[in-house]
Parts: sequence; structure tokens; C-alpha cells
Amino acid sequence: MSIENLDNLVKTGNMQIEEPSGPELDGLCQSAIAQLGDSKNAGLNLESRFALAYGASHSIALAALRFRGYRCSSRQLVFQCLRFTLDLPAEQCRIFVNAHRARNLAAYEGHLEINLQLVESLIRVTESAVQMLDELIEYNS
Repeated sequence: MSIENLDNLVKTGNMQIEEPSGPELDGLCQSAIAQLGDSKNAGLNLESRFALAYGASHSIALAALRFRGYRCSSRQLVFQCLRFTLDLPAEQCRIFVNAHRARNLAAYEGHLEINLQLVESLIRVTESAVQMLDELIEYNS
């Protein structure tokens, strides 16, 4: 993991350094876990499952960034930083970025490009990110 990459984003003004907050991390992690669990409910329509999985993915990505002592308001950048905050492989980061793109198309242009494969992939990589962050927090406690 390269903290230098995150520090470079601070230098360009795209991110800020901010001490992590235990209650904030707890809240973000709890939100991610709850939304992730709900996203697995096959009785919900696909768009609802996607919205829940996306919400969980953003919460855990933001928690990972906050755990490292950074804050950023760009959702896309929060997802891209998972390469550095959790050392996620590039292919998993692409799933988060693709989900973000699909979310933006749906939210801002009314164009739904959501399919079951995207939702299931997003759930899978978000579960992996939750596990990795949990292990990281446990290791540093």
C-alpha cells in the first residue's frame, strides 16, 4: 500500500488529512454491514438491491479511508483509493468504480444499467472489503 499516493492527493487538494474517529468508523461499518445484509434479499427488486449494495460499498470504502486518516468528498475517488487503503486488487476496485458509474447514470440521467451480475459482484467485493477492514482494525487495536 502506498500512503504516498494518498498524500499526493492531499497536496493537490483532492483530499484532506483528518484523524480517524472511532464513533464515525463504527457507524460507517455498521451501516455497511446492515445494507450489505439487506442487499442479499432476493425478494427485493434489482434496483433496490443495487442501491443497498452500493450504499454498503461506499460506507466501507469511506471507513477504510477514514481509518487511514484521510477524508474526501468525491465518491469516485473514495472508491479508487481502495487500492491504497485496503490494498484491494485492481479488478476489485474496477467493480466499485463500475457500480459508481451505474449509480450516477441512474441518479442523474435516469439510465439504469444494472444487472444481476453487477449486483452480485458488488456484494462479493464489498464483503471482501468489510472483512479486510475488520482484520485491519483488529490488527491495529
